[in-house]
Amino acid sequence: MANGRHSTHLGEVQLPRAASSPLREVGRRVGFAVSLVVFVALIVLLGRDGYVDDTGDQIGFLDSLYYASVTVTTTGYGDITAVSDGARLATIALITPARIVFLILVVGTTVEVLTDRSRQLLLIRRWRRRVRDHYVILGFGSTGASAAADLVRRGVEPDRIVAVDIDASAVAGAANQGFVAIQGNATNSAVLDQAAVRQAKAVIIAPNRDDTAVLATLTVREINTTAHIVAGGRDQENLHLLRQGGADEVIDATAAVGRMLGIATKSPGAIGVLDELLEAGSGLELVEIECATPNDLPVMPDNASLVSVVRNGRHLRPDVAGDPQPGDRLVVLNDRDA
Repeated sequence: MANGRHSTHLGEVQLPRAASSPLREVGRRVGFAVSLVVFVALIVLLGRDGYVDDTGDQIGFLDSLYYASVTVTTTGYGDITAVSDGARLATIALITPARIVFLILVVGTTVEVLTDRSRQLLLIRRWRRRVRDHYVILGFGSTGASAAADLVRRGVEPDRIVAVDIDASAVAGAANQGFVAIQGNATNSAVLDQAAVRQAKAVIIAPNRDDTAVLATLTVREINTTAHIVAGGRDQENLHLLRQGGADEVIDATAAVGRMLGIATKSPGAIGVLDELLEAGSGLELVEIECATPNDLPVMPDNASLVSVVRNGRHLRPDVAGDPQPGDRLVVLNDRDA
């Protein structure tokens, strides 16, 4: 879905949908209405000998525009009237239909606005009833947008991703990309309720400030005790606060970038491999295999190499972990092109 209309109301859900720009649509209709007025004015001006005003003066271009505007808007003060048969015929055959078209345009626009608003409210209610196990991204800056794009590459449907940001342009960008978007403070419980955080499968916390990230983590964990929370921090001294606040995974954004820069400096060839590993759907990729039930044993996909075993929350090397056990999660290196 390429475009989405967006509202300026804080905390309002914006569902993605294909639509033209609202300003362009309004401009098109205003232009059409002005064209109707000019059309009627030209008819009166060309047949000005058949019209007379209440002062008896000759009809000019300004008088024609005045007559056209009060006629198509059905005001009709009566100070300019058709006196000849030709002028009356033009009024019946051309000006009256133009007036009807103008009324249809005005009424149609009003009805469309009302029905469109009602339709959006209906879709939002339906979305609230059905939304389950979705992904919520708090903070749709460059980091949050990249996380959303990666989720899509990994098979998540865009309409199962909810983006929350205080910035209207970021929210508009999220809606234009097909995501459900909400403008509001990511630390506000009411806004998080709008995002259906209580039913979310996972929450990515990626605001521009660490203090916001910590407070958002605390609030999300209070609302949803089972969601998988991934939080990013910039200052290392705040990382433990994110963990204590309830984040399952904490990403040290500054250190991660620093390590990548160091690798690129000492091992330029390795950085390309790391980029490929981090980008979903591009040949080599890291994949975590989860068990369907606690009694299932993970099954290694074809063309995959075991990198790590996650057992009871600990990451173990394959030689240390030994044979897979029920409940294990395997981190494997998968070659999609093989």
